[in-house]
Amino acid sequence: MKKVVIIGGGITGLSAAYEMQKAIETGKLVDYLLVEKEDRLGGKILTEKIDGFILEGGPDCFLSEKPWVGQMAEKLGIGNRLMGSNEASKRTYVFCDGRLNMLPDGLMGLVPTKIVPFALSPLISWPGKIRMAFDWFIPRKKTGEDETLGSFVTRRLGKEALDKIAEPLIGGIHAGDPDQMSLKASFPRFIQMEEKYGSLLKAMLAGRKNAPKPKPAEPGKPKKTFFMTFADGMGELTDTIASQLDKSKILTGKTVSKIEKRPDGSYMVHVEGMDPVEADAVIVTAPAHEAAKIVKDVDKTMADNLAGIPQATSATVNLAFKRSDIHKHLECFGFIIPISEGRKIKAATYSSTKWNNRTPGEDYILIRAFVGGARNQELVYQDDEALLKMVLDELRDIIGLTAKPVVHKIYRWEKGMPQYTVGHLDRVAAIEAKTSANPGFYVVGGSYRGVGVGDCINVGAQAVEKALAHVGAE
Repeated sequence: MKKVVIIGGGITGLSAAYEMQKAIETGKLVDYLLVEKEDRLGGKILTEKIDGFILEGGPDCFLSEKPWVGQMAEKLGIGNRLMGSNEASKRTYVFCDGRLNMLPDGLMGLVPTKIVPFALSPLISWPGKIRMAFDWFIPRKKTGEDETLGSFVTRRLGKEALDKIAEPLIGGIHAGDPDQMSLKASFPRFIQMEEKYGSLLKAMLAGRKNAPKPKPAEPGKPKKTFFMTFADGMGELTDTIASQLDKSKILTGKTVSKIEKRPDGSYMVHVEGMDPVEADAVIVTAPAHEAAKIVKDVDKTMADNLAGIPQATSATVNLAFKRSDIHKHLECFGFIIPISEGRKIKAATYSSTKWNNRTPGEDYILIRAFVGGARNQELVYQDDEALLKMVLDELRDIIGLTAKPVVHKIYRWEKGMPQYTVGHLDRVAAIEAKTSANPGFYVVGGSYRGVGVGDCINVGAQAVEKALAHVGAE
């Protein structure tokens, strides 16, 4: 019987294993084995319940505009567990010039689409607002070369828009440096908008005009919001996938040391502490820097390109407080901080405002603070006591919070966020050329063509489709 080995038990690997499991259940004559180096499955999706608080160590949501998480939830039978964000509190603040300023209503992507709220906002100076309006007249870029997000935003909207909106808002999501981030790889939509409309403002206004009216929620289904999650946190997704897999086909706490290609085109997967595993196809879903170490015996050039994808280190700090101890609570999703402010946290999310059921009752508030990323990775390497003190000091300065948390938990992600720097798609194309030259060998995951949970689910499923075709079990 043909065998597929999946390396990595994060959301990409779990998606692949799920599709393999379903293939077997529908009569396909194929077997699989998933190998994960950690003692748990789920990768960067990590939800914990502590004293009635739902703590997210990794992503706390997914983008509903990408269909793959919702589709997976339906297949798993947990579509009714999906939960939208609290839209009544859908506001985000920017800590700028020593105070919190609300992002103006109507800001879509980076572009204001409502004149009055933008004009009245103190976030951007009048010269900065006028410069952003010039986007309407600035000609589109003529060359198709890749450029950084920072270059693009400065060219179209000005330096102030980059510093006060784009860098904290978009750079913060990716834990990246806008002056290094590839526009083609990270934000191809902006390129398409410029090419089609010649202006981001024109593109956004056209998009608003042509946007379909929101559909009411179907009976028994949650209202669809831009950000969605699960009632018990994102871990409900990975836990449910894992629960539907054949446990005999899962190895946790096992490290793959290398993969060798055999003369007949099959592969030998070397797992520490056990005999090598023969495989007719291999799906590597480990992060690029880890994949580089184990694929070099298959193709050294592929390994070199994998090692060339930078990874940023970050930390997520969950903090629970008694509501009565917080004298200044903003009814919002949270705040972001430009790097120019020189603060030691990148952002904070008010989890208990953004989502329901995140605390044991209305008497508590749950906050997530973010540290590190491409520009401040060194801050993550403090010990827990120092890191906690630093975050609390920052929150004291920014929102006047002086209370001690009743619960706290720190999650560190060493090289946890792939950085799509300029030339990223060329590196990915070179990697894919080498996998094509090694039939039955696939390298997929968040390091390549999309970091979102939905993207990872999609590429995991696509890899299985190709692997099944390769082994003759379509």
